[in-house]
Amino acid sequence: MRSTQTVAVTIVCAAAAAAACLLDSCSSVPLTLVAPPDIPGAHYSGNQACSDCHANYVRVFPGSPHARLRVEGVPEGGQSGCESCHGPGSKHIEVGGGRGRFIVNPGKDPAACFECHAETEAEFNLPQHHPVIEGHMNCVQCHDPHGGDIFKPAGGPAMARLNESCAQCHREQTRPVVFEHEAMREGCTVCHNPHGSINLRMLADGDPNLCFRCHAQNPVGTGKIYIGAVEHTAFLRQATCWASGCHTSVHGSNVDPFLRY
Repeated sequence: MRSTQTVAVTIVCAAAAAAACLLDSCSSVPLTLVAPPDIPGAHYSGNQACSDCHANYVRVFPGSPHARLRVEGVPEGGQSGCESCHGPGSKHIEVGGGRGRFIVNPGKDPAACFECHAETEAEFNLPQHHPVIEGHMNCVQCHDPHGGDIFKPAGGPAMARLNESCAQCHREQTRPVVFEHEAMREGCTVCHNPHGSINLRMLADGDPNLCFRCHAQNPVGTGKIYIGAVEHTAFLRQATCWASGCHTSVHGSNVDPFLRY
């Protein structure tokens, strides 16, 4: 009996420790930004000072995890979330504001975003990537850094309306069709890495393994690959599913349920 009780107590303690770690994650505690943007000669003024001109942003900003960023050395009461990304705002306020005047705009220069998102910066340096580091796009075109969309599903701000974000530029691929590719319901990132990839078209995989994530059966002992009720073993030797002449309309088709033009 004593050993059973000991095991039970150990399990309870382990569960409590795991819960504590979960609560102490980046989604629930303030994050300290060690190297915020620098504005020479400026000091931190706090979020409230921004509200006179940027009332809409300040109103929704508390709902964003970015609001929990803190600049090292600034008291908690300073609420320096805005300045963690835009730099200290005193000189910007003194000159009456103005676009780009003594303030950092991450929408124009992603360097401020890369201070925290180093992995994303690395992805933008892969061979196939959206042209953010070249200055032809910016992070804000796809992400809402101020609002609560960052909490919604699929990995980041604006990802809750992922296909709508992609459709701003990729209208042909996201148009309504008669025969849809069901993966489109889950979002473009099921197949693509939107920041960058080693594969053409920023695909997560450059071979049929991409399709095998959803479409494949390998009956035990047969050595053959089936998709649906059709054996695909010979087809898969030809090329990728979308380049072999089989499923060329991968985003959806108006004429063929097997996703062909």
